[in-house]
Amino acid sequence: MTGIDTSGTAGGGASRLSPMPRPPEATTFARPSMVGRGLSWVADYVYAGRRQLAVLSFPWAIGRPRPAPPAWQRGEPGLPEVYLIPGVYEHWTFLRPLGDALASAGHRVRVVHGLGVNRRTIASTSERLAGLLARTPAPDAGRVLVAHSKGGLIGKHLLVSSGAAARAAAAAAAGGDPAEGAAATTDGGRPLGLVGLVAVATPFGGSRLARLFVVPSIRAFSPKDETILTLGRETSVNGRIVSVFGPWDPHIPEGSALDGATNIAVPTSGHFRVLGARSTARAVLDGIAVLTGTVPAAD
Repeated sequence: MTGIDTSGTAGGGASRLSPMPRPPEATTFARPSMVGRGLSWVADYVYAGRRQLAVLSFPWAIGRPRPAPPAWQRGEPGLPEVYLIPGVYEHWTFLRPLGDALASAGHRVRVVHGLGVNRRTIASTSERLAGLLARTPAPDAGRVLVAHSKGGLIGKHLLVSSGAAARAAAAAAAGGDPAEGAAATTDGGRPLGLVGLVAVATPFGGSRLARLFVVPSIRAFSPKDETILTLGRETSVNGRIVSVFGPWDPHIPEGSALDGATNIAVPTSGHFRVLGARSTARAVLDGIAVLTGTVPAAD
């Protein structure tokens, strides 16, 4: 079961661009007890360790980018193409459970090579991603970014900088196809075709825990970081974002709910383990359906 909220607010005012259909009534999940949080914290890091080791699994790729599973290259033309954007210190293999679920549902799943362990700044990585997407024409059904943690911030930055979210929202508000709106271009460049973003466990408002670290790539998540503050002020694209999160995230005490976005709660706690939950895969698929204008069926 997942809980979906499209009221246009996570505690504040509504987004200017939130013309999406209304899914089933939201469900909320109670935060675990202190003992439960401790057990969840341990399970979270066990899961993260296993997923980090997945990069060593077959097929090996020495001196070249690790190929995505062949099954991910096939999909239904009527469904949007999905690009996976991992978090900081994560390889795309960290998101393989979600990629497999998306491919099984008929989506073509793409990965982004050349990010390393995603330590670059949010802005520079967003620019790299834009360049990659611009190399190939967007499919008729458009593209959706599915991201974890920092990847969600990169995705929001790209929605803002490319203008794709605003065009998709305008098309949806007029009763048209969001993918067609996202595919439009006004600057003579190749359109990226971004219909929207589904972000899992993303610190849209930053995390106060980031200030405890000296590593710049982690301190960048501070609520006082200029990029975090700038993205927070860019509320016009929030209507094209779906935020998925569990009842408790040890890395993001503030939570991942985003004003003006579609916020989907799932029952699994954790910052990493939530990626492998079946309910999260369902929530991501529901989120894509919301972004593309198809109301998901009730659980």
